[in-house]
Amino acid sequence: MNPSPENTPYIRCRGLTKVYRKGKITVTPLEKLDLDVRRGEFLALMGPSGSGKTTLLNLIAGIDQPTDGKLEIGGRDIATLSRGQLTDWRAHHCGYVFQLYHLVPILSAYENVELPLLLDSSLSRKQRREKVLAALELVGLSDRADHRPAELSGGQEQRVAIARAIVADPGLIVGDEPTGDLDREAGDQILDLLRELSGTHGKTIVMVTHDARAAAAAERTLHLEKGRLIESGHVSSRAAETVASAE
Repeated sequence: MNPSPENTPYIRCRGLTKVYRKGKITVTPLEKLDLDVRRGEFLALMGPSGSGKTTLLNLIAGIDQPTDGKLEIGGRDIATLSRGQLTDWRAHHCGYVFQLYHLVPILSAYENVELPLLLDSSLSRKQRREKVLAALELVGLSDRADHRPAELSGGQEQRVAIARAIVADPGLIVGDEPTGDLDREAGDQILDLLRELSGTHGKTIVMVTHDARAAAAAERTLHLEKGRLIESGHVSSRAAETVASAE
């Protein structure tokens, strides 16, 4: 009996392997990894440097391609896509949030958020404007649309980056240390926003972090070591409070 759409994982990895070859040296950051992530889940990935968590994130985001295995997102095996097809898939289905924002300094917040939409020739200028303003409103920066990055705080810059990631309404958002360059207050605001995007708007979020406190904001935390999952568990609100009180 086939599983119902409601029970089918949004992200499904089976035997996911990534091998890099540099001359005679072979590096395997991921080896035969299996992972299911449900639609709308907020997942945190933790592990030491070299554990494979960033490699996994980049595979899920379609930035890199696996050496072996299956990687299905929304029922589509993106491991079989060409690089051109991956570029098109990312534009419509995946938003990426980086640690260092990667905003264009000479552009306003509005123009930075609009950038991904300029690749879609089917959208009119009016449609782009509606999407940009909706994204900025969602992250609480409607009143900063005309400000350039240098006129914004670090937390506001990251919120612009999140608005840019969600402006095309993707089902998946991946974050590589999205709070790593922020102070505690600004980081908490970003985590609250990610929780809202997951819980209220149904976005599936996969976040890499070294910070146990940031991971506690997610519904589930997975630990990787040497390319394999070694532990998994749900982080309760009580656990988050314990981490916060310990600091």
